[in-house]
Amino acid sequence: MPDLLLELFSEEIPARMQRRAAEDLRKLVTDALVERGFLYEGAKAFATPRRLALHVAGLPPRGQDVREERKGPRVGAPEGAVQGFLKSAGLASLDEARIVSDPKKGEFYVAVIERPGRETIQVLAEILPAIIKSFPWPKSMRWGAASREPGSLRWVRPLHSIVASFGPETETPEVVPFAIDGVEVGFTTRGHRFLAPQAIEVRRFADYLPALERAFVVLDADRRKDIILHDARDLAFARGLDLVEDEGLLEEVAGLVEWPVTLMGAFDERFLAIPPEVIRATIRANQKCFVLRGSPGPDGRERLANAFILVSNLVASDGGAAIVAGNERVVRARLSDAAFFWETDRKVRLEDRLPKLDSIVFHEKLGTQGARVERIASLARALAPVVGADAGLAGRAARLAKADLVTEMVGEFPELQGLMGRYYAAEQGEDPAVAAAIEEHYKPLGPSDRVPSEPVSVAVALADKLDTLVGFWAIDEKPTGSKDPYALRRAALGVIRLILAREARLSLRAQIAAAASGHGQGSDAFADDLIAFFADRLKVYLRDQGARHDLIDAVFALPGQDDILMAVRRVEALGRFLDTEDGKNLLAGYRRAANILRIEEKKDGRAYDAAPDQALLSLPEEAALARALDQAGAEAGRAVAAEDFEGAMRALSSLRAPVDAFFDKVTVNADDAGLRANRLALLHALRAATREVADFSRIGGEGR
Repeated sequence: MPDLLLELFSEEIPARMQRRAAEDLRKLVTDALVERGFLYEGAKAFATPRRLALHVAGLPPRGQDVREERKGPRVGAPEGAVQGFLKSAGLASLDEARIVSDPKKGEFYVAVIERPGRETIQVLAEILPAIIKSFPWPKSMRWGAASREPGSLRWVRPLHSIVASFGPETETPEVVPFAIDGVEVGFTTRGHRFLAPQAIEVRRFADYLPALERAFVVLDADRRKDIILHDARDLAFARGLDLVEDEGLLEEVAGLVEWPVTLMGAFDERFLAIPPEVIRATIRANQKCFVLRGSPGPDGRERLANAFILVSNLVASDGGAAIVAGNERVVRARLSDAAFFWETDRKVRLEDRLPKLDSIVFHEKLGTQGARVERIASLARALAPVVGADAGLAGRAARLAKADLVTEMVGEFPELQGLMGRYYAAEQGEDPAVAAAIEEHYKPLGPSDRVPSEPVSVAVALADKLDTLVGFWAIDEKPTGSKDPYALRRAALGVIRLILAREARLSLRAQIAAAASGHGQGSDAFADDLIAFFADRLKVYLRDQGARHDLIDAVFALPGQDDILMAVRRVEALGRFLDTEDGKNLLAGYRRAANILRIEEKKDGRAYDAAPDQALLSLPEEAALARALDQAGAEAGRAVAAEDFEGAMRALSSLRAPVDAFFDKVTVNADDAGLRANRLALLHALRAATREVADFSRIGGEGR
């Protein structure tokens, strides 16, 4: 079976775009082929700094023949209908059509259209130019004389050549015939920019890989990552050090080189007095280098080594000495800057920096960071007893939590906000809980991020996130669709995780009101909507934990459900109950009762919500159900009030037998109108009893 080899050779592609571009190329080409009926055995895309490549294996040499019968108008139809049929079917006259008889519809024309399958290479010559010209780069450019023409090619960087060959392994492949803005397709590519700049001729994928290797190009990004990682580990091990691994940096560096050469550099040991996170951020951000871990210090804590790993794109004649020396000079200068920031920042107390926050706008409708700090501090003090924190420490931590935003270090490395505040607070003698909260109040930043456990940290983190959510809800800047510019979904999930990890009892409605008062307004206009937003985020979170989202709906449908911890416990108890036979049968009985009620209430135009008349309970089964409902409803209500949700479920389980017996022996729609109304009222009582624990109509999509 023939293969397709496609290479798009250009100037350097930004590392952050490469992997997505390779996947886009694979998907766009293979989807276009499948859409046209061309199936394939396998496809893999590749990216290096200067090329995107695609190999599609096992394509057919030509498409399948197509035979189609197209039904036309009836015999004797108006001339316009006949001509339209002939044109659409590609027929010269009705003589080329067949007449088919239908006993019901009479005689009508049928055109038999037969199309031979197209050559695959012809289809590729149509597909590939269209994909290349509309390729979804995040950013692209035009260049050269052709850029003056409307509709000219846009590419991420100037495109120099295209290889597109198609054919079986046993034969010489053909060039896919197309050109784009003067870039002709051929068999010619180039290797490494410096180590093998001469032209290379490649005709098929089996030749392409080894040809690039000989020209100092490792095509597969994952293989480049493996080379870098293993060589870096070996270099570190040889010096008795450990590599501080960094997957994000590894991915980026693999996108900067085509022939990775790993080298080690060093810096002055005096720079180790700077916090290790600062050293790492400096070396990572400015030089794309990896830091190394040395032996533990006197205090037993691990320390960075005064060495780093760099990745070159060259095999240098001097063994890389000049490259290492150049990187060391830059690292020395950058660390000198970081040391200056560190020493300068330590001279000013965090508290003395607070006035500067009044000049930093958090949001044009929500005021300054200074005003926000005061709101967060007030909320943190109020939340402190709820999470077992000292109110004074929580307020102090909240006031200082944003002070490092105006430090030199955070100005240079924004990703260190919070962490630098912790260092400065510890240096200045703040309580350890305050220092920890300054760093941890941003957490959790994502679903895999650690949740703070110290009470003061939890109080400040909750206050920070609640203030953000309430503020943006108050100004009606909520997430829409996939857009969430202020990361409000992440903030809500953070609140949920903090509450559950701490097992904190918290009324969302009360805290929303408290946060809204800090903004100088009430929360009545948006509290319900924000609580619903929390419920949606809770559904996502619990679904990831294996819980059923419909059970969350069933719990939150009850009035006054704004305690996340209690809602989760109720959901868990409900899930366990519904997994039992009693639970399954009661749910089935509930659904039967709800369906009957819905039909009859709609038909009668009234609700049967009055209490059943004891005098009309003529059959033993309905009397037994009435007694069971009274008892179970009361027990479930008491259990829920005591937050004993397992007990509430046990109370409901006692209804299984009387409900089964009722439906087995009692005719609800009795001829006697009084009996019928009383039995419908009994079904309403069943529905009401289950609502002590959840809205059963939301379970499994029933009753919607």
